[in-house]
Order: sequence, then structure tokens, then C-alpha cells
Amino acid sequence: MGVYREIGPEEFQDLQGRILYEDNHIIVLNKRTGEIVQGDKTGDEPLSETLKAFIARRDGKPGQVFMGVPHRLDRPVSGVTLFAKTSKALERLNEMLRKGEVHKTYWALTAGKPPKTSDTLTDYLTRNEAQNKSYVSKNGKEARLKYTLIQSTDRYCLLEVELYTGRHHQIRCQLAHMGCPIKGDLKYGAKRSNPDGGICLLARRIQFIHPVKKTEVDVTAPVPDSWKGVQG
Repeated sequence: MGVYREIGPEEFQDLQGRILYEDNHIIVLNKRTGEIVQGDKTGDEPLSETLKAFIARRDGKPGQVFMGVPHRLDRPVSGVTLFAKTSKALERLNEMLRKGEVHKTYWALTAGKPPKTSDTLTDYLTRNEAQNKSYVSKNGKEARLKYTLIQSTDRYCLLEVELYTGRHHQIRCQLAHMGCPIKGDLKYGAKRSNPDGGICLLARRIQFIHPVKKTEVDVTAPVPDSWKGVQG
């Protein structure tokens, strides 16, 4: 009996096809909406465990596989997700994230057009643990992001978002507060859900200096098929 569950051939091929970057120290996966990155109270299998099982099969590892989680994406969000394959890489990535040395860019499809084509938003957010939701509040923690309007249609706008802080539900909350709720995000004011239960927020790109090799890593996730009819 192996340490991890058996990964079937279809799931194996699917995971293989979603790897955007990999070396001996890190792996970047294209996360789908509905998947969780790290274990939570639902008991659903997180991607960190799925990847352990995948690597155990692919590389023929009989023992434990290390898979560290330096950052997380919310369940309904898709796109670039970074994992550490060694404890050294995880420790260094955690420090880089604390120092703001990992640059993350998001794309969001929103209802409502922003007041400017590009702007930096500064709000103060308070997290309600019971509701798993954040609110703009005078007594909250500072949240800053920059958005740029890429294109728009009669119904939706495609925004590129750069995060300067990492607050709970920051992009979802700040864009909704601006009058631009993300498509499918019922929690923050969208009028209807998406068929897949996700929201149209994509972790589009990640850029950083490799924590071990010290080379530049620049990874971009593809736009989900479900967006292509509404992008414009």
C-alpha cells in the first residue's frame, strides 16, 4: 500500500496538463474554481494533498512527499497557484511574500464600469469571521490595490488588478465597494451566480526571483474557457 491515494490515468493527465512551471524546488499549478489549496473544515481534499499523490506516482516515490503552501487562493478563484517542493523553498518564499517580493497580477470580470480607466484604491477592511466576509470600515486594516481597465462590453468590464497588500477577500471587497462586483460573486453583490459556482477572478500572473536558483520566474495562467464568451 502506498502512502497516498491512487491517482487514476485521467486525473494524472489532467494534473500534468495544468502544471505551468516546475523544477526541483517549486511547482506552479493552474487551479480551477471549486478546488481548495489547503485543508479546511469541509474535509475536501486540498490541492496540496492531490499534488503529493500525483508526484508520488509520477516520480515513483515510496515515502512522504513534501508540498508546502506559501499562499492560498479562495475556493471560487482560479489561476496561478504556487507550491513549494522543499522546506528550504517554502521558508524563503514565505519571507519573500512577507517582504512583497512576489508580484501577483489578477484579472477580474466585473459588472459596473469603474469611474476611471486606472486608479489606486486605498480602503480599510474588517473581516467578519462568522460570515467569512470582509467589509470596508474606518477601523480596519489598510488595503491597497491598483486596477486598470483592459476592455469593456455592454455588460462587463475586464480589469487587471495589482495587489499591494494581502487582506482577506481584498479584491472582491474593494471592487464591489467601488460599484464593480465580480461576475458570479453573490457574496459581494453580483446579481447571479456562475454555472460552475465560481467567480470571475483569475490569478493571472506571478513574478518573482527563484528562492533557490535566483533566476527570474514569470508564469501566466490561461484565461478560462468560460470567460471567452463575455470578455468582449
